[in-house]
Amino acid sequence: MTDVEATARRFIADVWNAGREETAYELVGPGCPGLGGTGPEATLAWHRERRAAFPDLRYKIVDVVTGGGRVAVHWRAAGTQTGQFGPVPPTGQVVSYSGATFLRFDDAGLIVDVWSCNELFQLLQQLGVEMLPPPGGVTGPGA
Repeated sequence: MTDVEATARRFIADVWNAGREETAYELVGPGCPGLGGTGPEATLAWHRERRAAFPDLRYKIVDVVTGGGRVAVHWRAAGTQTGQFGPVPPTGQVVSYSGATFLRFDDAGLIVDVWSCNELFQLLQQLGVEMLPPPGGVTGPGA
């Protein structure tokens, strides 16, 4: 296991799963973009929001690919929505969804970029959110 892979795994285990915020200050660089700013605090802001909605949310690593100071993590998450999630009030619904997170590291081994994609549509469907087209139908290019 490379150093960046070990750091990525620690970031997920400590920050995402265990809520050990102090670990973010050890692993995340000051310029790493996050919710409303940069650095560890901005990275934690996103995780605080997600944990407020899904306090028991846990991520399981499915696969990891490393190379060139970057790590790609395919993960699976599951948890119960007991808090507000965007416009969705608490439902008590258990959700399960997948995603991938891409981390970029600097020469000192700090995380300087985090980018994730996930099955948000599937998550919202599990919460009972209906996706409706805008009134009047779809307009614009390709419509």
